[in-house]
Amino acid sequence: MDEGFRRACMEAVRRALDEDLQSRGDITSQAVIPPGTRARGRVVMREEGVVAGLPLASMTFRALGAKVSFRSLANDGEKLPAGSVIAEVEGPALGILEGERTALNFLQRLSGIATLTSLFVAKAAPHGAVILDTRKTAPGLRALEKYAVRAGGGRNHRFGLFDAVLIKDNHVAAVGGVGEAVRRAREALGDEFPVEVEVQRLADLEEAIQAGADRVMLDNMDVGEVEEAVRLARGRVELEASGRINLDNVAAYAATGVNFISVGALTHSARALDLALDLEPVRA
Repeated sequence: MDEGFRRACMEAVRRALDEDLQSRGDITSQAVIPPGTRARGRVVMREEGVVAGLPLASMTFRALGAKVSFRSLANDGEKLPAGSVIAEVEGPALGILEGERTALNFLQRLSGIATLTSLFVAKAAPHGAVILDTRKTAPGLRALEKYAVRAGGGRNHRFGLFDAVLIKDNHVAAVGGVGEAVRRAREALGDEFPVEVEVQRLADLEEAIQAGADRVMLDNMDVGEVEEAVRLARGRVELEASGRINLDNVAAYAATGVNFISVGALTHSARALDLALDLEPVRA
């Protein structure tokens, strides 16, 4: 785990625990659980899926300082069947209950993203197309959600507005054309960043290529239009299909010969994977 990602995880854990516990902590458990009660639990997958988020679950319990031990029994990126036990916890019952929901929220959210990504990858990979994510992530959780995409076998698109050029329709409208927008980006930035431009019409593809784009995003084009774009490009530029692509049609888009397929749904519409923490008391 690199330092930047570790910091992002720790900050996300801190915010989530602060949100859940505030200054008073778990008042229900404090009222009901006798002091000194110990417990152990197992994190169980209620459905098949790809695991992601185990480091965050571990960080959650460590951040509470409650002497709860967390042991991973799986690795992020593993596809496991329903009923699999992916982690064990043991320690003070109050500490486990304080961290339970936060740890599960991270695991369920990230495992859901990894699982959905793996389904897209399985359909696109036989045709050589790479599945990409987008910036359509939950605010403040982008590093975590893009990590989950990687765990599911996908690849990350740009992280933000600072690390790659992606000329969209509004940029084109502001300067009067695809070619002009690409030329302006090249003049301003040279070869420091790759330049990608979005086109919504096949008529703009050649203009983008001639202007020196490294990649062209084919936005909201149907399969037939993407096939024609691949034919027209003749390998002179990388092509990325995007918009209205789902599990029912992603294989057809991949079969056109595009290099990349970007899917916002990986992060903005992934369903949380069903996991649970089954707890039992530890007898003295």
